[in-house]
Amino acid sequence: QVQLVESGGGLVQPGESLRLSCAASGLTSDYNVIAWFRQAPGKEREDVSCIIRGYRDSTYYADSVKGRFTISRDNAKNTVYLQINSLKPEDTGVYFCATGRRPNSCANPALYAVWGQGTQVTVSS
Repeated sequence: QVQLVESGGGLVQPGESLRLSCAASGLTSDYNVIAWFRQAPGKEREDVSCIIRGYRDSTYYADSVKGRFTISRDNAKNTVYLQINSLKPEDTGVYFCATGRRPNSCANPALYAVWGQGTQVTVSS
């Protein structure tokens, strides 16, 4: 059974940083993408980033986070990280990691069948 557990969220001030973690278990080779999505109160879930396993992992970032967010993987720990720098109030929301069987898009949450419980990020002064 594939399971994902997020951690690392919190309350921070604008300009600060956070590193979110997504610990995975039960993954098979079919689950080749780990994606991060976020959902702000009253808004739809939106894509943030993803990492695609390959000879060399490839990554994707939504335009709204490029240059501030970095996704990475530690295979030994079966964990994917999302480093978030220069946090803004508009980054506030619940951050979810997700995976699915060879999704062909990093931006469509409907392609991801397995989700973690989410971790809250609140950016406020």
